[in-house]
This record gives sequence, structure tokens and C-alpha cells, in this order.
Amino acid sequence: MKSSFPMSVQILSVSADDADIRLDRWFKRHFPDVGHGLLEKWLRTGQVRVAGKRAKSNQRLEAGQEIRVPPLPTGDAPARPEPAKRPPVDEKIAKMLRDAILFMDDDVIALNKPAGLAVQGGTGMAEKHLDAWLDCLQFDKPDRPRLVHRLDKDTSGVLLLGRSANAASKLAAAFKSRAARKCYWALVVGVPKHRQGRIDAALSKLPGRGGEKMTVDNDEGKRAVTWFRVVDNALKRVAWLEMEPRTGRTHQLRAHCALLETPILGDGKYGAADAFIAGSGVSRKLHLHARAVRLPHPRTGKEFTVIAPLSEHIAKSFEFFGFDESSAGTPFNAFAELE
Repeated sequence: MKSSFPMSVQILSVSADDADIRLDRWFKRHFPDVGHGLLEKWLRTGQVRVAGKRAKSNQRLEAGQEIRVPPLPTGDAPARPEPAKRPPVDEKIAKMLRDAILFMDDDVIALNKPAGLAVQGGTGMAEKHLDAWLDCLQFDKPDRPRLVHRLDKDTSGVLLLGRSANAASKLAAAFKSRAARKCYWALVVGVPKHRQGRIDAALSKLPGRGGEKMTVDNDEGKRAVTWFRVVDNALKRVAWLEMEPRTGRTHQLRAHCALLETPILGDGKYGAADAFIAGSGVSRKLHLHARAVRLPHPRTGKEFTVIAPLSEHIAKSFEFFGFDESSAGTPFNAFAELE
């Protein structure tokens, strides 16, 4: 990427390293001297295009997409600064992440992400997120590992990293298609009316500035499909659900559980007071866990599965309600009739 302002249109491809970041952050990364106001003007007038189409600043990019960058302002522009070196990762944090490794080979690292750890930065996040600490998981590789999908900050469980650009690209492609399957466990307040089923309810982001929240919107929303089943329940107060999202919408499982009128335990955002059990002594943290992932290996193409043990607060709640993990059986075997 050139550091001075070119006078002609550029067509640039999105690299594997830039996959899944927002368009405005892509510009900030590669053209730091282009201000937000100028970028928004280019977007309004159609001068910036992604894959030949008009785009918005919050659009997430895919590896291999082409971005049209219009002629940049003339004049003597300051040279693009060298990227700041990351500070060394605190040894306690490094140990925590290394202890969270479930699987590692030359291409893939699978972590059991702790609840409360953000995957990427955001407003007010500073450098306290996984993406800022990936240097400590580089080990003997020439490059730091790369994120290929995300989990909500308060969701625990399986998170995969690619250990090279090629591996990351193939893993990311699997997550964007149905080649990757994800199994989640959740404790919900109440018991769904049906023991097993398929939720097909489109979701869209609520307007306003109250934080990212999704709502069912079958007119304007994006299609969202979740398979679910009740594994067990405790006196009809709490149910243990196994869920498999067949699409990857933001907060999909949380919104769909709320639609069933059984919000995820600890999910005040979608269940308000109904998401908590007063006087029980059960943790108020979110009880949502990415239990397993199954997908083709980026090098061999052979399907492999990673399973993550429950996080501490969910394990304690399982014990409190008398749930036996073995009752769920093998992940991905419960929904054959919904295929």
C-alpha cells in the first residue's frame, strides 16, 4: 500500500488479514489520512465500491473482494506512519490464553474462550481484547494467528484461529458457508413449549444508540435459522437447550431464545428481569456456551470436531440444577430429521 496520495483510481483486493473487518476500519488501516467525512462523501456518491456495488461504512468485508478507491486528495500529504509496535502481552494473560488451547497443529489453534473476554476491540475497549494479545499464541510460526470468526464477549467456548493467511482464509470461508457446524449449549429461564424444533425468524438491528440489539423483523430483516432441542429441565424453571445456528446473525441465539419466551439465563439485554432467577444464588452471567465446532481441516479437507468444556459459572449452574453433561450425547447427532 502506497504511503502518498495517488492521483488515479485504485482497485485493491481484500486480504485474508482484513477479512470480516468493517469498510471504514479498512480505510483507517490502509489510508489513515482519509478522514471519516471524506469517506462518507465517497460512499454517498458511489465513488467507493465493494465488489462493484455501492457500500456502507459498516459493511463487513470478505477476503478476495475488490474495493474501488477513488483518486485521493492532491497536495503534499504526510507519509503513512509505521504501525505502532504492540506492547508485550502480560505473562498472566499469555498463560491464561495458552491454558485455554484445546487443539493446535500447524494450521489451526482452537481456544476455549473465557466468558467476559472480547474477541475484538471496540469503543472503550482499548487493548483489552483477544485480537490484541494474539502474539503470545504465535509460537514457532512466522506470523501471529488470525481470527476467522467471532463469539460475543459474554459467550464462552470454541473459538478457532488460523495460523497462516491461507489457513485463515479457508477457515473463514467454511464459517461463511454451511461447511462449518456449531453446537451451543444454553440454560434458559422456563421451558419451551416444544421439545425440539426449528426457529426461522429474520432479524434486524434495532435503531437508536442504546447498543447493538437485534429484533425479529420478517419484513426487512435478514433470515436467521436455529435448530434447538430441550436436553433436560429442572422443575420447569430452567431448561438446558442444545442449539445449532444454521445462519450467523448477530445475537441470533439470544434473540431466538427470547422469541421462545425463554430468555437465556443471565441475558438481561434480551430478557430483562425475566432472564434472572431471584434468590437462587445462581450466577448472573450469561449462560451461553459454544460447545463444539465441526468443519473441514484447511490443509487436509478432512472433517474434524473440537469440543469445549463448560466455563466455570455454567458448570456450577449445571451442578446446582442437577444436569448431567452426558445426557446430551455426541454433538451434531440430534438434528438429523431437521436436515
